[in-house]
Amino acid sequence: MQQTIRSFVLRQGRLSNAQRRACETLLPRHGIPFSESLLDLNHIFGRPAPKILEIGFGMGESTATIAKAHPENDYLGIEVHAPGVGSLLNQIEQFGLTNLRIIQHDAVAVLHHMLPAGCLDGIHIFFPDPWPKVRHHKRRLIQPALVNRLCTHLKSGGYIHVATDWEDYAVQILHVLRQESQLSNTAVDYAPRPEYRPLTKFEQRGLKLGHDVWDLIFLRN
Repeated sequence: MQQTIRSFVLRQGRLSNAQRRACETLLPRHGIPFSESLLDLNHIFGRPAPKILEIGFGMGESTATIAKAHPENDYLGIEVHAPGVGSLLNQIEQFGLTNLRIIQHDAVAVLHHMLPAGCLDGIHIFFPDPWPKVRHHKRRLIQPALVNRLCTHLKSGGYIHVATDWEDYAVQILHVLRQESQLSNTAVDYAPRPEYRPLTKFEQRGLKLGHDVWDLIFLRN
């Protein structure tokens, strides 16, 4: 994959005092520094267990909720924006989560340098930036090159789960995932929201207004 591709556009978010303190004091404890060396995830988490990657966890509410509800799994969250990192770090402390780690870096670089082949049982990408203007569609995260790279890191039978509330992005994501020969759809088109993915406050507001959400879940062959 071309290393010029990035999984994000860096925006200057405003850090609260609590988020700043978390980044300064908790990231060394719950974070994994970026490096160009492959990780041993079982060693990092201290056990062999299913490993789930989340790309772009936002403020981390869903990430923390899922990790708390599923202590049998280990979760690795990647996010570049400091407010979200600080927020999730505080939730890790609040809930006493031992099965969640954070990498604050570009996901493309992390995939390329840090994650071994076949190390993941699942990948979550929930509500990636839709870049609604047509001229910005090339900035959308879900592109063939990224999906192909993600398949490299998935075990056979592992899954990719993408959720979006933008219909035209859902159509594009469905097309891209269908075109990847290493993946098979778990549904005819879009999947029902699985129980493990919680409804966010933003999503609940949207559903009350009649907005739809599309879940796509594909399995690695």
